[in-house]
Parts: sequence; C-alpha cells; structure tokens
Amino acid sequence: MRIVIAEDSVLLREGIARLLTDAGCEIVAGVADGPALVEAVREYNPDISIVDVRMPPSYRDEGIRAALEIRNEKPTSPILVLSQYVEAEYASELLESGAGSVGYLLKDRVAEVSTFIDGVKQVAGGGTVLDPEVITQLVSHKRKDDPITSLTPREREVLSLMAEGKTNSAIADEIFISHGAVEKHVRNIFMKLGLLHGEDTGHRRVLAVLSYLRNS
Repeated sequence: MRIVIAEDSVLLREGIARLLTDAGCEIVAGVADGPALVEAVREYNPDISIVDVRMPPSYRDEGIRAALEIRNEKPTSPILVLSQYVEAEYASELLESGAGSVGYLLKDRVAEVSTFIDGVKQVAGGGTVLDPEVITQLVSHKRKDDPITSLTPREREVLSLMAEGKTNSAIADEIFISHGAVEKHVRNIFMKLGLLHGEDTGHRRVLAVLSYLRNS
C-alpha cells in the first residue's frame, strides 16, 4: 500500500510513517501543508492519503480543504483525516465529497495501533471509517422529529457500530448477540429510516445511513 502523509508536526509524521512502514506499507511522500499534499497526490497517485485537518499557514482547515480539492479532482481517491478534536462539520464535508474511501479519526486513535492500521486498510479498500466520537455527535444532534429517534437503544448502538465500518459479525462479537439478531436490528434500522431499497452491503449501506443523518 502506497501512502502520502500530510502532517506539519515532524515527530507525528515520522511516527505515523514508522507504524505504517512496520505494517508493510510504503510511504511515497511526507508533506507539511495543503498545496504540497495536492501536488504529492497528483504525482504519486497513492493508495491512500493521511491528512491532518489543521496545517500551515493559519492552522484552521487547510488539510480538509486540500482533501476536498483532491476529491474534487478524483472522487475515489482514498482520504483518511486525522484531527485533534471532534469536528463533525469537517467529517460531513468529506463524506459528501464522494462515495466511500473516506475516514475521519481522532489523533488519539493512532496510539491504538491495530485499530489505526485496520482503519487505514479499510479506507484504502474503499470503505468508510469514522471515529466513535464523531458518530456520537452525528447521532445526538438530531431534531426531535427526526426518524432516528424511533430507533431503540440497541438499534442506535448497532447503527453506531455500522457507521464505524464494522461487519455484522464484528457487531455481534462487540455487543454479545447472535449474528441473526444483528441482521434483524440492521433491517429494522433501514426500515425505520426508509433505506431498505437499493444495495444493502458494505460501505454503501454505511454511507446511506450517514447521509440520512447529515441531511435530516
């Protein structure tokens, strides 16, 4: 897997590079600002770009803007954004930039090495990965009349795990219920949200749920 890393902190950039190299990945470029990221992606066409939200010169949203520019040029280009804090607005912007191959994780997740590496692989493979804290914000800031409120506590739990990119089997293991029970909860979620029609597998299902949550 060929990777571009955009992070202005040299220590963090090198730390991430070391973790990924140890996992068998190839770091084709390490950059410190948005324009350099865009140029690196154009030059190397990496399997995934790992991007800090805030980079020079203003340390506001340069990273996410560069990521959106990349997705505008190539909607399928895999992007995994790292952020110091939960900024659900940025997560929504990135999700709206294309179908799949996107992720948004807090930087703290880098310390959870296996989880971080799994997230990188999932996004590079076309999936969607969102930090649990982002999911919490997306689910909790809904209108009182939103159909999401019709979900049971267990269905909300399953929805959050789905949005994190977990498979039905992984969800069953996580919350200690049967695979069949998970399938039933998933069907109920989509029925209540009016999302039963269309393809019901992989990241398309996750994106459909997240799109509903963002726009409701």
